[in-house]
Amino acid sequence: MSQVNTHPIAVTMDVVCGKWKAQILFQLLDGKMRYNQLQRTVTGISKKMLTQQLRELEKDLLIKRVDYAETPPKVEYSLTRYGRNLEATLRFMAKWGKEHKEIMEKSGA
Repeated sequence: MSQVNTHPIAVTMDVVCGKWKAQILFQLLDGKMRYNQLQRTVTGISKKMLTQQLRELEKDLLIKRVDYAETPPKVEYSLTRYGRNLEATLRFMAKWGKEHKEIMEKSGA
């Protein structure tokens, strides 16, 4: 039987990191978005993966999904108040990533 890593950083990494989750959360910092908007702004994500990641983020109470009873169907995603607690972290990660990319390009690495 394997033990689950309960270190706070491991828990955070499990919930918000990976290739897509942080990018999805970052896009939602500016407000509500529809599914197709998210797919356009999170470059390279497949529909299946976007759906899976949105479901996991919703299960972890970081985003809210509102399904309007309309034709054609309209669904909007937004950060919950709990999810908004990650704003400073997400903005720092984006800033650090930009700086790191520039340093690496200058170094020729």
